[in-house]
Amino acid sequence: MPAQASIPLKLKELSNKRDLLAGGHRMCAGCIAPTAVRQILLAAEHPVVATNATGCLEVSTSIYPYSSWRIPWMHSAFENSAATAAGIEAMYDSLKQQGKIPADKRIDFIALGGDGGTYDIGLQALSGALERGHRFLYVCYDNGAYMNTGIQRSSSTPRGAHTTTTPAGKVIPGKQQFRKDLTKIVAAHNIPYLAQASPNNWRDLMQKTRKALNCGGPAFLNVMAPCHRGWRCKIDIGIELARDSVSTCFWPLYEIENGILKLNGETKQLADLKKKADAGDEAAKTKYGQKKKPLTGWLKQQGRFAHLFKPANEYVLNELVGRVENDWNNLVEKDGKLF
Repeated sequence: MPAQASIPLKLKELSNKRDLLAGGHRMCAGCIAPTAVRQILLAAEHPVVATNATGCLEVSTSIYPYSSWRIPWMHSAFENSAATAAGIEAMYDSLKQQGKIPADKRIDFIALGGDGGTYDIGLQALSGALERGHRFLYVCYDNGAYMNTGIQRSSSTPRGAHTTTTPAGKVIPGKQQFRKDLTKIVAAHNIPYLAQASPNNWRDLMQKTRKALNCGGPAFLNVMAPCHRGWRCKIDIGIELARDSVSTCFWPLYEIENGILKLNGETKQLADLKKKADAGDEAAKTKYGQKKKPLTGWLKQQGRFAHLFKPANEYVLNELVGRVENDWNNLVEKDGKLF
């Protein structure tokens, strides 16, 4: 089934909708994860049931006896948000078949997890639920480490980053491995819809949410969510860092819909300029150089990468920049093609 946004996004109408994630939670000031979650829930057009892996979002929105969730919401364990959502979705289908839920009653299911609970601990449950074809949306808010338990490295942590389990010192300059590309791993499951998004582009994120919820099967969103505690950055620049993660092509915006990869938003604009520049268009080359921001500028805003700008660690910085540029070139080649 094609993934279609059923109703166009209108800001005035969205502003009149009730937030399904209430304020007053205990997430850190400046945290971007609840911003992303609010946008996603606002985009939903039907009643929603959510499950949540252990992590910052779960802990800080459900401190007993309070809850910030204005929807049916379940926390089970760190590793099985996807399995829990799949079980709820299967129960819903069974109850409809038994006539205990009206046949025309639509409920959507969203599983939530950070990168630790998705890239690492929850990957088995996520993969299984996608392979079985459950109709649900899995959302990973990616802040690049196990922030809730002390800023330990995850497989989403970029090469060279300083964390409490990959401390930068005289012997080891931060994390030694490159980050896992989970979005591409999910794409290998051949599900109807998946995408990367960033909350600085709210319209893109919400349109992708609607497509995901209406694709008729399993869907996946990987969402950038800067963390000032783990990234060692200023408290009020989370959205700016999210925006720059896109404009540096560290976190390109794209979707894979029924197997076809499509670049979106600013990422699409950059790709089109790059293609013209590579074909010899000097004006496009100049504009591309102006619009595509250098990765080093983004890294310099984050204390977790400060050691990479010392002469002894320049090789790590070059490797990281080179990997991001190589991944970007490969992605541009795939635009509009079968993934």
